[in-house]
Amino acid sequence: IVKTLKNQVLTNKLTHAYLFCGPRGTGKTSTAKIFAKAVNCTHTHEGNPCGMCAECVALSENNTDIVEIDAASNNRVEEIRDLREKVQFPPLIGKYKVYIIDEVHMLTESAFNALLKTLEEPPKHVIFILATTEIHKLPATILSRCARFDFKLLPINTLVAHLKNVFNKKGIKSDEK
Repeated sequence: IVKTLKNQVLTNKLTHAYLFCGPRGTGKTSTAKIFAKAVNCTHTHEGNPCGMCAECVALSENNTDIVEIDAASNNRVEEIRDLREKVQFPPLIGKYKVYIIDEVHMLTESAFNALLKTLEEPPKHVIFILATTEIHKLPATILSRCARFDFKLLPINTLVAHLKNVFNKKGIKSDEK
């Protein structure tokens, strides 16, 4: 997933809507936030945001162009209609205004219908990243308009090896348990 997203940043072949789905704790929202910075970074390093250009610094301090919405508490049609009005405004800092809608499966049916209108005809300066743990609750009309990425949990042995590496680098004593 990361390699594909980095390649899209490097080649500037982005789509207007992404769907990140998978179990809790697989990095969907974290990946969305990093990707949102990367698409706006003017000096990406191998598809990663540099963290030092004017856009990266501004997006870290005054995050007006990366909007994170929790659909669990903002799931009504009124909130999505408000979003539809706001997407018309261009970004203040970067090239794209990125809307990350977390727990998107929590939207009401009427809210999905309102979101669909924006996904069908999005402004050129907007990217949507929808994140969900329950893909089966999304309407087919929404699914068909997104580039889908299925996140998976890492195997325990991979996590243990990574933690050992981090602990060794930091000089933290640990045992296998």
